[in-house]
Amino acid sequence: QVQLVESGGGLVQAGGSLRLSCAASGRTLSSLIMYFMGWFRQAPGKDREFVAGISWRGGSTYYVDSAKGRFTISRDIAKNTVYLQMDSLRPEDTAVYYCAGRSGTMNYRASEYTSWGQGTQVTVSS
Repeated sequence: QVQLVESGGGLVQAGGSLRLSCAASGRTLSSLIMYFMGWFRQAPGKDREFVAGISWRGGSTYYVDSAKGRFTISRDIAKNTVYLQMDSLRPEDTAVYYCAGRSGTMNYRASEYTSWGQGTQVTVSS
């Protein structure tokens, strides 16, 4: 089982930037035939939504429309870590951000992910 730990959340003004990190342990992700890492977020009273994802071996990336051009997902294979660089942040980006992993290909549905981090709060003030 893969364990995930996020870091890097905080309070930032609108237009600012944050970089989230998610360190995986328990398995070396590159040893898995097919593994996909995603970032999700959940605002109060709302469902958890997919924000961005990356296929671990091939590096293909995927973004929700609201994140395109502002967020960048990347991975460091040697460190078993995935990142989410968030620029031009908006108040509506305020949420708890979670990283998640699943064996297989890209999937938008949170229910399809088997490993989850504890979440990190991102607050964007106007």
